[in-house]
Amino acid sequence: MSKKSTKNGLPVYEIDESITRALVVVAHPDDVDFGSAGTIATLTASGVEVSYCLVTSGDAGGDGSTSTNEERAAEREREQTLAAKEVGVTDLTFLRWPDGRVEVTLELRRAIAGVIRRVKPDLVITQSPERNYERIFASHPDHLAAGEATLRAVYPDARNPHAFPELLREGLEPHTVGLVWLAGTAPTMVVDITDHFERKVAALRQHVSQVGEREGLEEMIRTWTRTTAKMAGLKKGRLAEGFRVVITK
Repeated sequence: MSKKSTKNGLPVYEIDESITRALVVVAHPDDVDFGSAGTIATLTASGVEVSYCLVTSGDAGGDGSTSTNEERAAEREREQTLAAKEVGVTDLTFLRWPDGRVEVTLELRRAIAGVIRRVKPDLVITQSPERNYERIFASHPDHLAAGEATLRAVYPDARNPHAFPELLREGLEPHTVGLVWLAGTAPTMVVDITDHFERKVAALRQHVSQVGEREGLEEMIRTWTRTTAKMAGLKKGRLAEGFRVVITK
């Protein structure tokens, strides 16, 4: 991974030509946009093909509507599809697990491994499976389960020809992912998203059912990303998203 270090030693991502495809796996619609949309915009702007895998469709999302779960899921899928376009992503897979009831099961591992084998990413971005006691909202049980299931799908499931042989029968050949970035935990690397911050905000604005009425959304996101940039030692005025880098090859 191409990177440089700031004065305090925390690496900052630079364009890495070995990364041509990336897959983002998250629990709910809007998770990717809160956590990583600036990074996704940075990657797509440099020519990386990015795909999304949403474990749930957010049918139990915390809005005040009286819609049915099915109606809410359809609306949130529509919102996520529009949000993805804001950062250059058009390939989305919705696994449609029940929102709020995601567990680390063999069935979920198989489903995610299947997406990995189809997309064949060099990089997987997912949520941390470790509870963050400093930011408890980053540690929704679905987030933890999605992150753990994704890591298990990366290693060993997606690369092991003897894991889930039915995937082979579906024409999905084993694929080895070499790099994982975990969001929502203490970072070991940051991505400077200053030039793409507005695209991150635009993506979040598409989630009308969740944050359409939230006042101060842009300033909240700016504060978060400014804090991450400052922690990493970036110059004043820069904005960043942070990840824990896991080498998986």
